[in-house]
Amino acid sequence: MDNVIWKKETEEKFKQMIAKIPFALRGIAKEKVSKRAESLAREAGRSEITEKDLVDAFFKETPGGFQGPMKTDMGALGIDYTKYGYERDEWKRILGMKKFGEDK
Repeated sequence: MDNVIWKKETEEKFKQMIAKIPFALRGIAKEKVSKRAESLAREAGRSEITEKDLVDAFFKETPGGFQGPMKTDMGALGIDYTKYGYERDEWKRILGMKKFGEDK
């Protein structure tokens, strides 16, 4: 399966996410994320790139230090990355902290 196409809504979200990236990094981010999303769709045996592929590609291609702003941008665009297994407050898990109101 060589040709992979973008679902219209997913492609629009991709363009909006890329537009939020600083201009100097935009070209490389666009190339890396789009190639990764296409690869993920192919690996799953699909001919269409889904929102999950988009989210997975952004998380795999975005360095950790930039994932906070990326998550904020996704939220502003209505992309719920948590439904694909990504945590909102990953730093709390890394530091061994509990969610507010959670028992030890």
